[in-house]
Amino acid sequence: MPYLNLVLISGFLLFYSLLAGRFEKRLVNGPLMFMLFGLLLGPAVSGLLHVEIDGRTLRLLAEITLALVLFTDAAKADLHVLRSYNWIPVRLLLIGLPLCLLAGWLFGMWLFDDMPWLETAILATMLAPTDAALGKAVTSNASVPAPVREGLNVESGLNDGICVPILLLLLGLLTPEEQHKGALGTAMHLFLEEIGIGGLVGVALAASTSLCLKYTEKLGWSIPMWRPLIMTGLALLCFSLAQWLGGSGFIAAFVGGLFTGYLLGHERKERFLEGNESFGELLSIWVWVMFGATAVATALVHFPWQAWLYALASLTVLRMLPVWLSLAGTGLTAQTCLFIGWFGPRGLASIVFLLIVIQYPLQQAGLVTATVIATVVLSVVAHGMSANPWAALLKPDTKTNLD
Repeated sequence: MPYLNLVLISGFLLFYSLLAGRFEKRLVNGPLMFMLFGLLLGPAVSGLLHVEIDGRTLRLLAEITLALVLFTDAAKADLHVLRSYNWIPVRLLLIGLPLCLLAGWLFGMWLFDDMPWLETAILATMLAPTDAALGKAVTSNASVPAPVREGLNVESGLNDGICVPILLLLLGLLTPEEQHKGALGTAMHLFLEEIGIGGLVGVALAASTSLCLKYTEKLGWSIPMWRPLIMTGLALLCFSLAQWLGGSGFIAAFVGGLFTGYLLGHERKERFLEGNESFGELLSIWVWVMFGATAVATALVHFPWQAWLYALASLTVLRMLPVWLSLAGTGLTAQTCLFIGWFGPRGLASIVFLLIVIQYPLQQAGLVTATVIATVVLSVVAHGMSANPWAALLKPDTKTNLD
């Protein structure tokens, strides 16, 4: 049966890769297609795809995928853009993201009567990061003005890394009631420990690898055949070493990526990161197929209306209003602000955060799980189908307002 799974998934991967340009110029994208593929061939529909992967294996696969994505996005982020284009990325990260977290928490407190405030805050944090892969239809579309593309690209590349320490702090507060005294101190200790170890590992490995790379290239020991694997090995080492030492592997991957990108410079990092992107996308395909096969069918049948209402609000007003407020005074048109607000797709980071959070003793674990899955499902469908049509409508409006 494992070989049948591999035949089905690799066959569909080959099929989609050959026709990707045709598909993605329409109303679909890779994550949407692979999620639907998993749903249709999974146990809920045809039963051809036999899902025998256990929770720990799925979590490890998802964590490695996110680590690669975090490292690559952070390394590719052009930090010079943060000082350009009316400070769009800075506003989205420093004003829009905190407002989005606050709005998600307050709305969850109102909607979910029985959910503790801490679990509502965790839910809002899991759904705050945007997915760079799901946003590629916009960030790689030449019809979208460069300031908008770069703003969304930098935001999606950095906001998941920013949300990791917030999530770690909130999870550190999840203690039984009888142990609640001193919980904040314990949480802060764990928070600082995970951040500190993760950050030090990321910086140390990035610096040492960049130094070694400089000398191996000078001596001619580095050859093109193995060059694409250097950054992949570094990303995975950052993640695994930090986890082993008791820190946050995600922080290590994120910091390591940022520092590596800075040390390599723009031209060199583009050459070295090609392999990382390919490996990350390949792993993410498995995550999306498993997500479609195991979660989507349950979402469509069994989830409560509150989960769907929060999901709808999370993708619209809870994201779009904070973005609108954060972009006030930049001179952008209303249509452009709405466009930037809408294209905050939720995907891989939210799935991985959920796989981590469900290991903790949540009082409303089922509702939290349902809400995250519902939001990701809606996002994959809605953002995938709206990217190209709205980008085409945006083109004539923004050129004169952003140049």
